[in-house]
Amino acid sequence: MTSQTAKAERFRDLHLGDPFVMPNPWDAGSARVLAALGFPALATTSSGFAFTLGRVDGTVTLEEMAEHARAVDRATELPVSVDLENGYRSDSASAARAIERVAEAGAVGGSIEDYDPEDRRLYEIDHGAERIAAASEVAHALPFPFMLTARAENHIRGNPHLDDTITRLRAYEAAGADVLYAPGLRSAAEVRAVCEAVSRPVNVLATTGLTFAEIVRAGGHRVSVGGGLAWVAVAAMMDAAKRLAEGDLSVLSADSPPSAWFLDEQGT
Repeated sequence: MTSQTAKAERFRDLHLGDPFVMPNPWDAGSARVLAALGFPALATTSSGFAFTLGRVDGTVTLEEMAEHARAVDRATELPVSVDLENGYRSDSASAARAIERVAEAGAVGGSIEDYDPEDRRLYEIDHGAERIAAASEVAHALPFPFMLTARAENHIRGNPHLDDTITRLRAYEAAGADVLYAPGLRSAAEVRAVCEAVSRPVNVLATTGLTFAEIVRAGGHRVSVGGGLAWVAVAAMMDAAKRLAEGDLSVLSADSPPSAWFLDEQGT
């Protein structure tokens, strides 16, 4: 198995090289499929993982996410970054503890957002920066490079103001974030404005309104998909199940058996 340090160094180097897509598996099996397809790194999805537990996003605990991170990490040789939501509590110590816990589980990256799901509000920028600073202190004290991503949630939390996004991301960069992320950017112009305002690599959430090439031309370095792939899979399952309920058994055919994704290097 590839060591955590080797995965961490590979993940860090990806952020120094060409732009890349980092898809989000929702379990160990989907992680193995994505690895077999040649993606260079993986990120968990909080909403996709919550779905596997029969829950909605925002109801997973830190310990559950840490065990999920461990399972995804062990499934492949790829670097794994973990969606840690807000760190599972509003205080700075909890954000730091979330980084520490998933690093123990094998992750080499993680994201902390600035939205409080209990009070349904964005944190004040100073508090958001304090939380990133605490997470950064833990991340950068690890014996391997850990890529900390700071998320500005305002675009998907009812406050889609670009100036506020940029102010938040600049504050989080100054607090020690290695990657900056504002989910909900919808145009190349918005992506470009964010990328030109900061000096750290910027993660962009994939949207059907933008191509990978357009994101790269605008300055984006990393593209993730959030729960997108999970919902594509769920939609396909629902469509097949509806047809199955109508008596169409042909929907159970597959282009390739699932076992094809689980062969070891010797093909056994």
